[in-house]
Amino acid sequence: MGRRLVPLTLDNLSDLPRRCRSCVFWELDPVSGEAAVKAGRPEVEKESWISAVLLEWGSCGRVVYVDDVAAGYVLYAPPAYVPRSTAFPTSPVSPDAVQLMTALILPGFQGQGLGRVLVQTVAKDMLRRGFRAVEAFGDARWKEPACVLPADHLLAVGFKTVRPHPAYPRLRLELRTTLSWKEDVELALDRLLGAVQKEPVLRPL
Repeated sequence: MGRRLVPLTLDNLSDLPRRCRSCVFWELDPVSGEAAVKAGRPEVEKESWISAVLLEWGSCGRVVYVDDVAAGYVLYAPPAYVPRSTAFPTSPVSPDAVQLMTALILPGFQGQGLGRVLVQTVAKDMLRRGFRAVEAFGDARWKEPACVLPADHLLAVGFKTVRPHPAYPRLRLELRTTLSWKEDVELALDRLLGAVQKEPVLRPL
């Protein structure tokens, strides 16, 4: 089984599931996101966002391939590039952290350690670029797959709560800790990245 990990670009965006390449939950503020969906332009907006971030900041995602088939991906960026983050009651993300926006390991590829590979690659990339941590907004009332990752799953893979909230706590993962994770964390990480499997849901916070 051949594995290949590459940066997310406009060239391989089409390899992601359609629901992911047309999702603009994080890339636009709530009002603009709803307008883009109603106008039938979410894929165009997604491409514009990725293009702008690549030009101004650099790589903002990774795609993992297994035997040349896209098996999963992770998307991240500084909060300045993530308009939706300001809508959360526990914002802002710390200035020394990059925001984990969303991630996915596709059904059929879970349980193979791909989640660990993705996150460790992101951790190394962020350390090289001067960031000390990854932060994410978790859904403490998570019941079904959506764009906000479940808080319990984030906690299970090493994130710590830095700002509590009954619905959307902000959590933080120190990057140097990520690089030394033990094998017993791999399964929990695969569960985390495999949690988002259905169509994304745009809903008010």
